[in-house]
Amino acid sequence: MTRNRIITGSNQLWKTDIKYGYIHGENRFFYIVSVIDVYDRMIVEHFKGLSYTGTDAAATLKRAMIRRELVHSTHKPAIRTDNGPQFISNVSEQACLDLTIEHERSPCRTPNKNAHIESFHSILEDDCLSRYQFKTYAEAYEKVSDYLKFYNKIRIHGSILDMAPEVFYQESRKKSMKIAEIRL
Repeated sequence: MTRNRIITGSNQLWKTDIKYGYIHGENRFFYIVSVIDVYDRMIVEHFKGLSYTGTDAAATLKRAMIRRELVHSTHKPAIRTDNGPQFISNVSEQACLDLTIEHERSPCRTPNKNAHIESFHSILEDDCLSRYQFKTYAEAYEKVSDYLKFYNKIRIHGSILDMAPEVFYQESRKKSMKIAEIRL
């Protein structure tokens, strides 16, 4: 179950969810799974594939922890998900235990509890997925990868001092960055 939090820095709360894209040339859907840091808005890690299992969820979370150099840290983020089968699977839950991170699951039919990742996926839909009719999975993979790089490295966000998420994250590691308090 989710709990109320005040987020004051990076790596305190991450949210993750699944987004579907469509490959017109192959007449099938593909999965995009993103892990967002609520504070710095960076997509810490992502997954793209034709299926998504609990094993994939566990691997995605582990890669996010490695990317942020948190595997052996004493301060680890909580991860908030919905109740999708991938996220509540035994292998995914075991990964949270192994990584010693708290897993919060939002109540059913409460997308507002995952607003940051839902908002990002809306942006991804508007700025990337709806602009292309992908012919192949390779094309979809390339366009989504390019967009995620743009989102993290270039696209500015008003909530993080008009900086791109990666820039804000790096700057906030050097000095204190004052942004509006995030209450969840």
